[in-house]
Amino acid sequence: MGEASRVAKVERKTAETDVRVRLNLDGAGNAQIVTGVGFFDHMLHQLARHARFDLDVSCAGDTHIDDHHTVEDVGITLGSALKDALGSRAGIARYGSATAPMDESLVQCALDISGRAYSVCELAFRTEKIGRFDTQLVAEFIRALAHQALMTVHIRSISGWNSHHLAEAAFKALALSLREATRIIDPNGSVPSTKGVL
Repeated sequence: MGEASRVAKVERKTAETDVRVRLNLDGAGNAQIVTGVGFFDHMLHQLARHARFDLDVSCAGDTHIDDHHTVEDVGITLGSALKDALGSRAGIARYGSATAPMDESLVQCALDISGRAYSVCELAFRTEKIGRFDTQLVAEFIRALAHQALMTVHIRSISGWNSHHLAEAAFKALALSLREATRIIDPNGSVPSTKGVL
């Protein structure tokens, strides 16, 4: 499985957003992110760096209304790119889990690149916003990403009170879990399922 087989480029254009994503699963953690939502850009940089994905994301969205459409549609587009880059999913580890601390916050993520779309996001945010960013959009992004990539993702906070720290720990835990789950562990390319297909 060469590097080229683990690269995907996806575009999604609606009346609300115009999103372009390029993803390389075998990258070095380099990212070019411009979504018009500053805190979200920061989180996507964390995701790329700690998953060691090379990730380019651009989005022109209706942020004059709010950030919801931008965050959700980037999640959808990135999930689609992840699904495309994984291809048949042959040879991958499939499962990944990580617990990431950030100061007083501790967040756990476990995921299964299963072919089944499901997400649970339980983060104990004490504020509705981080700057101008709605904290509920973290769960919206996770849901959109998981459902489009056809994977199961569970994220929950173990401790923490600072909303910025909770969100950042969540993205880092997700990144570390994706790094583990997407790695090639079988060079012969067997599918990691007793069913023979994911």
